[in-house]
Amino acid sequence: MLYCFKKSQKADSKERQMRREDYSYLYETHMHTSESSRCGSCTGEEMARACKEAGYTGIIITDHSWNGNCRIDRNLPWEEWVDAFCKGYENARRWGDANDLSVFFGFESCYRGPEFLIYGVDKPWLKAHPQLKDASMAEQYRLVHEAGGMVIQAHPFREEDYMEVIGQYPDLVDGLEGVNATHCSPLSLHHKNPQWDRQARELARRKGLPITAGSDVHSTVLFGGGVAFKRKLASIEDYCAAILGGEDYILTDGERWYNRQGEPVE
Repeated sequence: MLYCFKKSQKADSKERQMRREDYSYLYETHMHTSESSRCGSCTGEEMARACKEAGYTGIIITDHSWNGNCRIDRNLPWEEWVDAFCKGYENARRWGDANDLSVFFGFESCYRGPEFLIYGVDKPWLKAHPQLKDASMAEQYRLVHEAGGMVIQAHPFREEDYMEVIGQYPDLVDGLEGVNATHCSPLSLHHKNPQWDRQARELARRKGLPITAGSDVHSTVLFGGGVAFKRKLASIEDYCAAILGGEDYILTDGERWYNRQGEPVE
């Protein structure tokens, strides 16, 4: 299928063309498991299996961590907590390794409302950084950057009763999640407001930040969101490098497609 879009008025007005089939490697970048997220209703293995059947090339498990909606007992010693926290990812990874699905590790941190998708760190790094559970947003950004990772603010304009604080922090992130399928998918039962995504994409463009997309799914009822590339990614580090390095990719909420600047692909 051939999609077309026009550049903004400030750019050259020549019409460009994009082929959706050129971006055949689709990755879910925001999802939860029942092992680690209190709001998750399906296991890591079940989530991985569903995503494989839906045609994803890979997934990134981003369970709610210490200060978020996490299922793991906070009274555990830190290293034991990390072991338990990573079970959802590890179960998904085990199934993925056996069934040709790339499964990468991430997590979602929370600050009484604002949430951040953390990519490019791993289980040993978490064990070595117990200070992360008490870190400010600025300290989190520094620690993740020192590890070569990436911080993306998730659904930056979402407003819900459970959020004590609502805010956008473009100076403390590497990019913004400008497409969250939960906000607009016909299959979604919560957080329905497409305007939140439009606001996030506009802010990202003003600040010159990369835009990402994900579904924020908590069960095997998948929304089809994610980031699609022209090649298969080798690792979570490869994903970070592709986003931060300006590699060509497209975004989807499962219904609509956007270029990496967040402009609709018609």
